Amino acid sequence: MRLIVALLAGGLFGGGLLVSGMTDTAKVQGWLDIFGAWDPTLAFVLGGAILPMVIAWQIAARRDRAVLGTPIPAPSEPVIDARLIGGSALFGVGWALVGLCPGPAMAVLGFGGSPAWVFFAAMVGGMMLLGGLGLTRQGASA
Repeated sequence: MRLIVALLAGGLFGGGLLVSGMTDTAKVQGWLDIFGAWDPTLAFVLGGAILPMVIAWQIAARRDRAVLGTPIPAPSEPVIDARLIGGSALFGVGWALVGLCPGPAMAVLGFGGSPAWVFFAAMVGGMMLLGGLGLTRQGASA
């Protein structure tokens, strides 16, 4: 059952990325280009995601188990340090240069051609390198 739910959730997420334009690298780069030819349309996509997530967080905060029965872990204490700021900056620069982040990068593998596969391989390689160097937080995924 968990695999079916995961497949459905992943399909819904990928479909949402396609419909919203988050897999269109030119659109993403246009949204991030606030001092140039700024395209504000993705701000509505991101803004529209906030309300359902606020509701989901409120519901999850009152539960100790997920719908499928697995325990919901307690939220970790927020830590704003150099690693978080540096990682966020690297993520933002990479997103602005390429127009893809991990979710859309996986969604475009089927139609993005060789540039999508090169980006995906570099992304996975970077994650493996960070893990191999011990630069990820224990218990967190890269």
